[in-house]
Amino acid sequence: MTHALIVIDVQLGFCPGGNLAVPDGDAVVPGINALMPDVPHVILTQDWHPAGHSSFAASHEGRAPYDVIDMPYGPQVLWPDHCIQGSADAAFHPDLDAARARAIVRKGMNPAIDSYSAFFENDRETPTGLDGLLRSLGVTDLTLVGLAHDFCVNFSAVDAARLGYAVTVREDLTRAIDLDGSREAARAGMRAAGVTLA
Repeated sequence: MTHALIVIDVQLGFCPGGNLAVPDGDAVVPGINALMPDVPHVILTQDWHPAGHSSFAASHEGRAPYDVIDMPYGPQVLWPDHCIQGSADAAFHPDLDAARARAIVRKGMNPAIDSYSAFFENDRETPTGLDGLLRSLGVTDLTLVGLAHDFCVNFSAVDAARLGYAVTVREDLTRAIDLDGSREAARAGMRAAGVTLA
């Protein structure tokens, strides 16, 4: 059994004051840092959108943030512009111990497809490369933490379980956006996929 900690999108854009702030998002940082020395591998993910990304409401005339539209790969929530490549909004929270990371996986870089999961873009087929990295390291067990519980953490956890990893989500080290009950829906979906909620 080899363990990895996957730290999902602990970026200024998802913390208070960010362009897509998750309530209390910065509160997860000290606990995440405290976990890092206890695992052999720490992987960070980073939302890294080009300007004008198709998941931004501003890219669709007459649409507002949190509207849902149909994309070729399925329903897509439209977000405020956030985590644009190279911007302060896309930077990791300054208190996150990013120096401990073995690798940083950037996602959401394809302007035509959003990417919630650390493993696949939202077409559910295009890989990010994380699975290959973990398998090369012999990783079997994953702990997921970070932002946001009901979107990127949720999609990552379900994909990881589908790929055969033993997956635990530390709910105390995540925070949710909670759009129309999305937090409880995510919890139910993760449990159904075999993810342990701790």
